[in-house]
Amino acid sequence: MENRLKTYREERGWSQGELARRLGVSRQTINAVETDKYDPSLPLALRMAKLFAVNVPDLFIDTWEPEA
Repeated sequence: MENRLKTYREERGWSQGELARRLGVSRQTINAVETDKYDPSLPLALRMAKLFAVNVPDLFIDTWEPEA
């Protein structure tokens, strides 16, 4: 699953540490999400989307397609 977390974060001029502080997680968590090493929990994904005032599918891109 791809994400646009880094793009949204950088548009606001926030460091990974600042975003982590705002979300109540570690900077390492933000780094892992941004580098696609960790998919956030649903509550964290919802908080991220709310913080950036976007819908979850705008922040996290799921390229999976069901088989026909």
